[in-house]
Amino acid sequence: MSTTPTSPRPQLARPKRADARRNYEKLLAAARAAFTEADEAASLEDIARRAGVGIGTLYRHFPTRQVLIEAVYVDEVEALARSAQDVADLPPWDALATWLRRFLDYVATKQALINELFAEGAESSVFKACRAMMYEAGEPLLERAQAADVVRSDVGFNDVIHLVAGISKLTPAEPGQTERIFEIALDGLRPR
Repeated sequence: MSTTPTSPRPQLARPKRADARRNYEKLLAAARAAFTEADEAASLEDIARRAGVGIGTLYRHFPTRQVLIEAVYVDEVEALARSAQDVADLPPWDALATWLRRFLDYVATKQALINELFAEGAESSVFKACRAMMYEAGEPLLERAQAADVVRSDVGFNDVIHLVAGISKLTPAEPGQTERIFEIALDGLRPR
């Protein structure tokens, strides 16, 4: 896994001055927290307040709510994509299972953010680029596991992503149920 995924970052560039960069990061962290919570309709004023900056600072970095949402989403996807490199040295099965577990956790906590992105009813180019980055990061892990004969050869990465995303949307009836279902699904990926 020698290639680093390319960033689907929108036209925004991270600020260069130290104080502007700190404010940018504080705003991203505050928005991430707000969009991850049950109240996905957090106001921009609330996000600025959480970050400890004025609304003008927020608008200087993120001119619209959509730009802020996309920046948070891209930041999260980039971290998930980088995590594929973190597990690349593990044995093929362990690398794939560990990354899929991270993907499961990621999707489970990002429903509000994804709902915000789809609020307009059409997929944004940023969302499509993020999906491509995720595939670029995770697909080699699946292919490596298949080459090692520890994953069925008739399974595609798209199948696996949909499987894990579906599990992440479950409302468990008891503690640990999601993890058990995830383990059962992983077992289903093994060759017969």
